Amino acid sequence: MLVLVGTVLAIASPAMFGGHLSRLGYIKLRFWSILVCALLAQILIIEIVPEGNHAVLVGVHLATYVIAGGFVAVNWRVPGLLIIAAGGACNGITIALNDGTLPASRAALKMAGIPLDPKDFVNSGVLEHPTLAWLGDIFAWPQPMPLANVFSIGDMLIVFGAFYGAHKIAGSRLVKTPWVPRGLEVPWADEATPARPSAAEVDSGVVVGASVATEATADQPEKEPDDADAGRHRRLTPLTSEAGHAG
Repeated sequence: MLVLVGTVLAIASPAMFGGHLSRLGYIKLRFWSILVCALLAQILIIEIVPEGNHAVLVGVHLATYVIAGGFVAVNWRVPGLLIIAAGGACNGITIALNDGTLPASRAALKMAGIPLDPKDFVNSGVLEHPTLAWLGDIFAWPQPMPLANVFSIGDMLIVFGAFYGAHKIAGSRLVKTPWVPRGLEVPWADEATPARPSAAEVDSGVVVGASVATEATADQPEKEPDDADAGRHRRLTPLTSEAGHAG
C-alpha cells in the first residue's frame, strides 16, 4: 500500500510545478487490463488468501511480475515506464531467487511494526540465507507514521519512474520539454518543437548563421600578399621573359 500511495502522489505532483495533469489523459496504454489483473492477483494472494498452498501462491506471485514485464514491453516508449520496469525487475528477480519471498531486514520490519515471523504467505519477510539481500526490503517507513511499512530499492525506482514520467508528460517546470506521443496530435506539440524563424528574420539575417557569417567576412579588410607570395612572383618573372626570348 505504501508504494501504491507513493506512486499516486508522484503522478499528481506535476500540479505543484505548473504541469498540466489533463495531458495524462492523452496517454494510450496498450493491454492495461493485464496489469490491473496482475495487481489484483497480488492483493488476492497477500491480503485475502495468504494461508493457501505455498507453491501455488509463489507461482502466482512470480507470474504477476512476468505479466507486468509484458505490459512494459508493449508500452516502453511512455516516459518513466522503463525506470518503473527496472524497479519491478529488481523486486521480481530477487523474489524468484528467494523462493517467492522478497528478503527483508529484521530491523526495518521492527521499525515498521510488522510481525517478524508470520505463518502465512508474505511477499516480504526475514530469510535465513537470503540472496541479493541488499535488493530486499531494507528501508522502513516507521511507526507511528501512517501506512508504516518496509520498502526496497526497486520500490523507490518504481515511485521515481512514475514521478519522472508524470512530469515529462505533464510538462512541469522540472523538465525542459514536454513529451509528445508519436503519431498523435496534441495541443501542446508546439511547446516541444523549436520555433522556426520568420520570413522577416531570414531576410534580415538575424537568425541565419550563413548571413551573419557573410556580413562578418565582408567587414574584414582584403588580405595583402605577404613576402613569400611576392618572392614567388619575382622568381616567375625571369622564366616568363626567357620563354618569350626562346619563342
